[in-house]
Amino acid sequence: MTMSMYQASVPAFLQILNSLSAILGKAEAFAAERKIEPAVLLGYRLAPDMFALTRQVQIVTDQAKGCCARLAGIDVPKYDDDETSFADLKGRIARTIDFVQSFKPGDIDGSEERAVTLTIGGREVGFTGQAYLVGFVLPNFYFHASTAYDILRHAGMPLGKRDFLGAT
Repeated sequence: MTMSMYQASVPAFLQILNSLSAILGKAEAFAAERKIEPAVLLGYRLAPDMFALTRQVQIVTDQAKGCCARLAGIDVPKYDDDETSFADLKGRIARTIDFVQSFKPGDIDGSEERAVTLTIGGREVGFTGQAYLVGFVLPNFYFHASTAYDILRHAGMPLGKRDFLGAT
């Protein structure tokens, strides 16, 4: 049996978005328990030239909503990138989950050859739908979700692989 574009995207996005929301809930509790100002964790990064936790979460949601919209041939919803709290980030994830859940297989399946054009680093880059999903979105989605997890783990949060994977 062949895996469809929908099956390769929507369930994966929902699994990690839900686990990331749960991890952020744990991070909020961790900060309160340890009397750490939440802004410290939200601004934490693994290296000086890497994005902070807040931006990692924003990129995860951008990848999921952007992919579903582009593969379905509709406009990508715009978010303001103005989150300053764990509640704000969890709200952003919840909006993204609602958006991703709104797609049905027929909205995305058959998009393997759909032309997708992005502006990256000031230049336009073209993909087919399948190349966009498999070679661009999924690696970026998992990279930034893993980095968000890694930032919190590095900050001392007791997290494990099951936290990252969530309900499988």
